[in-house]
Amino acid sequence: MVGVKVSKATFQKRKQSILEEYDALLNRHNPRVNQNYNGIFHRYKYPVLTPQHTPVFWRYDYNFETNPYFMERLEINSVFNAGAIEWGGKILMIPRIESNDVKSFFGIAESENGVDNFKFWDYPIVMPQTEDPDMNVYDIRLVEHEDGWVYGLFCTERKDNSKPHDTSAAIARNGLARTKDLVNWERLPDVISSSPQQRNCVLHPEFVDGKYAFYTRPMDGFIETGGGGGIGWGTCEDIHYPKLENEIIIDPKQYHTVKEVKNGLGPAPLKTEVGWLHLAHGVRRTAAGLRYVLYLFLCDLNEPWRVIRKPGRHFIAPMGIERVGDVSNVVFSNGWVLRDNGDVFIYYASSDTRMHVATTTLPKLVDYIMNTPEDAGRTYDCVQQRIELIERNQPFLEDE
Repeated sequence: MVGVKVSKATFQKRKQSILEEYDALLNRHNPRVNQNYNGIFHRYKYPVLTPQHTPVFWRYDYNFETNPYFMERLEINSVFNAGAIEWGGKILMIPRIESNDVKSFFGIAESENGVDNFKFWDYPIVMPQTEDPDMNVYDIRLVEHEDGWVYGLFCTERKDNSKPHDTSAAIARNGLARTKDLVNWERLPDVISSSPQQRNCVLHPEFVDGKYAFYTRPMDGFIETGGGGGIGWGTCEDIHYPKLENEIIIDPKQYHTVKEVKNGLGPAPLKTEVGWLHLAHGVRRTAAGLRYVLYLFLCDLNEPWRVIRKPGRHFIAPMGIERVGDVSNVVFSNGWVLRDNGDVFIYYASSDTRMHVATTTLPKLVDYIMNTPEDAGRTYDCVQQRIELIERNQPFLEDE
């Protein structure tokens, strides 16, 4: 090649150095962090997935003749917003992998213990197209449904052709696919909703009155909720024609709360003895921009569209390095795993950049949802709520 002055030995040395760094990253122990432990969940020292966790052979051309300087040819910008599932005794995540060309795709990373040593499968997922091809796909929710299929629900983004001169105008729809092995996917029609924009849909894991049930997030615009907003509920008879009937809002956005600007469901709910446990994201406006946090709420076991408990606080908020990234001051989750022993692994992204894990147990989450006070509404009432707690604690303070 004209102008090439690097030796093959130099090429091999650089390649070997990068592979050793990659191997060390994949095998790094991820210790639990006890600092700031609130009795509910534990954080961990390191992110569980980053762009550097993607296979080296996804990013580099290994051929000396075509890549003598061993440059990254297909770089990865961020790895975030992962669906999660327990599969074959391992924990798998399917994150949104965004390359430097701002196109996103899905890949599968697996771990024995769910907190470290995540390794990607050799190939990314090939998601089939509809007649109207996706421009971009992201933020998949994985749902093991009682019909025997594993469903993937994700945002499919396409150009808004009604605004030809606005190169950022887009339409979000909810894509739908299913699989039996996580390798071969059958693409179904996009979810049909009354909302002009739709993302963050989640399939309820059981039939409801013989129908498929969906949690939705109606929006008027691609980014802004407009007159929409809140977590919705709708059902359909046929998964091959997922047109939602009688959509209602079950968890509305609300002024001066963690969900005052918008909110949306995270992963599919966990079934507990007290109800269906939900993890959602809420957004409020601050002087520094939008702040995304996670919160929990509980729905009735027999009427899963009816909210029966909603603690008045955020559950997880960005902390430390989690505040820094492509979209700062954000945590977002669309994946968690409940294991047979009651352990719960909550996978959350920070600032649209990387993936983390928080661990807890189902009994702790049930205690939290049943005994954490709901929002008192106003500052005065919130102060009274806190004074009541102080007064209940007074007899115990004498023992300190």
